[in-house]
Amino acid sequence: MCGITGIYQKNKIEPKVLDRMTDSLWHRGPDDRGTFIDKNVGLGHRRLSILDLSPLGHQPMFSSDKRFVVVFNGEIYNFLTLRKDLEKKGYNFKSACDTEVILAAYEEWGEACLDKFNGMWALAIFDKKTRKLFAARDRLGIKPFYYWFDGEKLVFGSEIKAILHDPSFKVQVDPDALNEYFSFQNIFSDKTLFKGVKTLPAGYFLEYDGQNFKTYQWWDSDLRHKEKNKADWEEKLVETFKSSVSRHLISDVEIGSYLSGGMDSASIAALASLENPNLKTFTGGFDLTSATGLEAAFDERADAEAVAKLYSSEHYEMVMHSGSMAKIFPKLIWHLEDLRVGMCYPNYLISNLASKFVKVVLSGSGGDELFGGYPWRYNVVNNLNDVQQFDQAYYGYWSRLIKDQEKPLLFSEKLAKNIDFTQPFSEYRQIIQKVDDMSPIDKALYFEQKTFLHGLFIVEDKVSMAHSIEVRVPFLDSELINLANSMPSDLKIQGESGKVILRKAMGHILPEKIINKKKQGFSPPEGSWYRDESLSYVKEMLLNEKTLARGYFNPNYIKRIIEEHVSGKENHRLVIWSLLSFEWWCRLYLEGQWKVYARDAE
Repeated sequence: MCGITGIYQKNKIEPKVLDRMTDSLWHRGPDDRGTFIDKNVGLGHRRLSILDLSPLGHQPMFSSDKRFVVVFNGEIYNFLTLRKDLEKKGYNFKSACDTEVILAAYEEWGEACLDKFNGMWALAIFDKKTRKLFAARDRLGIKPFYYWFDGEKLVFGSEIKAILHDPSFKVQVDPDALNEYFSFQNIFSDKTLFKGVKTLPAGYFLEYDGQNFKTYQWWDSDLRHKEKNKADWEEKLVETFKSSVSRHLISDVEIGSYLSGGMDSASIAALASLENPNLKTFTGGFDLTSATGLEAAFDERADAEAVAKLYSSEHYEMVMHSGSMAKIFPKLIWHLEDLRVGMCYPNYLISNLASKFVKVVLSGSGGDELFGGYPWRYNVVNNLNDVQQFDQAYYGYWSRLIKDQEKPLLFSEKLAKNIDFTQPFSEYRQIIQKVDDMSPIDKALYFEQKTFLHGLFIVEDKVSMAHSIEVRVPFLDSELINLANSMPSDLKIQGESGKVILRKAMGHILPEKIINKKKQGFSPPEGSWYRDESLSYVKEMLLNEKTLARGYFNPNYIKRIIEEHVSGKENHRLVIWSLLSFEWWCRLYLEGQWKVYARDAE
């Protein structure tokens, strides 16, 4: 795992600018650094050494004839198989890392090499002969890639903070992205809160030769082609899942595993422990002293401990309290930059715990989105075959923060004039219209893989790399993705039960209590904390004169949100988290406080 950055412009590259961009990603790769400059093109790399710890893994890395140069972030799990194929074609290799295989694969197959990679990646390859830059992102966007293109200059990086070091870039809020974020607590388009900065979408690559800039989709989730006659689904799933976990254990450093009390992480820990009997596992819990209602059960430590005991893992855990959030909020938002999904500071703290012991950790992310782990979501649209009825229900469900009709009350009058309140629905339709003819359940699964899962990965990457730790996701192995998406949806979802086929497949491995456990996310009892211990912090952050005067929101609406939450009339925990996150984003990136944290990191 690493950090990459680069510039392609008209004029010669200023080495000091490229150095600052590269070193802004120090936390992503503290083990090594490197830069490459060829006139008006520059590439930078920070290395977290995982495979081939020797200097032979140094990046930027060149092809044998020096024509191609690459910077790469991620892992290609089938690189040894590809290496053998390329050796038969006459390629020779000096290192034992996957980066060298990527270069040879691109030299041999061009952009078609992406179809052959099984892994997670964001990469950029420069062809010195044609002056063409090629950059690509993995199938589901496990690894991030941001870019800013002003029509002539292209600046990119694993994180937006690398782009901020380009002196010609100025930070401004993108009103459309802000509108999306406060609709979905996510951004479905390629925009970010930084006006002009975009994400290269998952499953896309871009090319730029100094004149022509284009992006192309090279992969998409395929839930159309079902294998209806396969009789051995459970056996095939266990076989493919075991192979995936085994591939994800390839490393020259120690690997651990996150372990909640749920089936996904427990499945991975169980299979990993078969090959690594000294596996270290990590979990977190919450102080529930003031938690009420459903939140009183928001602690899965006991179940995690039971699984750890069963598989004899070396288990570590920590407890988070209501005050944990305020202490780390500014540094967390500095790392996140690109605000997405819900409360993520517990993940940040658990990553910090894991980083004290291992350099790589396995995660259960993706299991729900592949195998239908959210039955309550699918019930919203089940049997809604009419496109308009489906859209009304599903768009309404995913508008999880502020409904469109409430937007004029949320945003200030001045900002509202610059916002198209229909745009979030247009972005939703841009994605879902590709599968309008599919069954409601498969449409929902497709949409989750394209949106919610992408948001989760943006966050998971940032909170883990904040502590220089690589997170691997065995559920997103390309063979497992293809198998899961080819399954009929009724194997996954049956009434109120989700992940049915996965539960059956893992029934011979995991305890019955874990197999039949009701789905529960890793979330703190913030609804209760915002009414009690954290209330003073919420008011201090959101109701102070400076915050209310920023001009983005209607102060009376913000006050109403807090009052309704405190009184118990509504549970606005998601909105409050998002308002807190955006306020810190403004302080850091609009006021320039991010530079202080950048100096600390470097």
